[in-house]
Amino acid sequence: MKTIVYSQTGDPSVLQLVDRPVTEPGAGEVRVRIVVSGVNPTDWKSRQGSAPGEKLAFDHVVPNQDGAGVVDAVGDGVQHVAVGDRVWLALAAYQRASSGSAQELAVLPAERVFPLPDNASFDQGASMGVPAITAHRALTVAEDGPRRLHPGALAGKTVLVAGGAGAVGHAAIQLARWAGASVITTVSSPEKAALATAAGAQHVLTYTDQDIVAQIRAIAPDGVDQIVEVAPAQNAELDLDVIRNRGSIAVYANNGGDQMTLDVRRHFSLNVRYQFVLLYTVGMDEIRAAAEDINAALADGALAVGEPAGLPLHRTDLEHTADAHALVESGVVGKVLIDVSAAQ
Repeated sequence: MKTIVYSQTGDPSVLQLVDRPVTEPGAGEVRVRIVVSGVNPTDWKSRQGSAPGEKLAFDHVVPNQDGAGVVDAVGDGVQHVAVGDRVWLALAAYQRASSGSAQELAVLPAERVFPLPDNASFDQGASMGVPAITAHRALTVAEDGPRRLHPGALAGKTVLVAGGAGAVGHAAIQLARWAGASVITTVSSPEKAALATAAGAQHVLTYTDQDIVAQIRAIAPDGVDQIVEVAPAQNAELDLDVIRNRGSIAVYANNGGDQMTLDVRRHFSLNVRYQFVLLYTVGMDEIRAAAEDINAALADGALAVGEPAGLPLHRTDLEHTADAHALVESGVVGKVLIDVSAAQ
């Protein structure tokens, strides 16, 4: 079977197309014929490492955490999916050398494989994983907010999504709207504003405006309930200026720098909660709960992808996986997908 591997860290050129034998799933494992593989920033960051040429934990690594396809075989003890089922994947490559979705057939733990609703496309399935589960976590960490999402779960809440044109921001807008929240998002350009509007945000603002705090406060006079934050170092002061008493700020990325300065007294006075979000270590119980809610949203038609839905799609084939990684690394707006095999 055709597989993408890399044996050392580095730029996209370390990704190589090879032929490997098909392996059988063991107990508690599922083999999935990958139709579409999704690429996220975490995939190129793992491939790049901290310096080129580093030795890996494994001889070869198959990249890409997200994907969608059809169950090809199941090992003993697997009950929630069966051969022929359409599925989507999350954390496929985490701590495993050969389970990434950049290959024709991937064998991975059954707990990382989720049924894909009948009305959802493989493109949607391959776009869930990292972005949607991260967004779900960011929306369910508030002290007085819901732990699960469903229609009405965020009714009466105002959510601020920083960077609403990114993949996580896009999913956060869609999930928050599906759960009944009023959504404000900040973007950097008219083009990104159009995408955030298409995703469903009711209020789309330019974060470089000098009166951005006044604009947000005009929408939410008592402050916003939750902030989904991509750039905490840049936005710490803005977030403090617009968060309400006992509001929550969920940080899922470090765009703009690794160090941030917080005004301790003002945070004290507002009882602000900061929650940092990393999908790899959040725990399978949280991931499983998020996947269930995401599937409910998919079934309701709430997580569309593509430019009309605010998330442009960029495609390559498996042979050009290096180009897909380079696109994501360049900061392209939208979702990068790799067509691995025919849907059938």
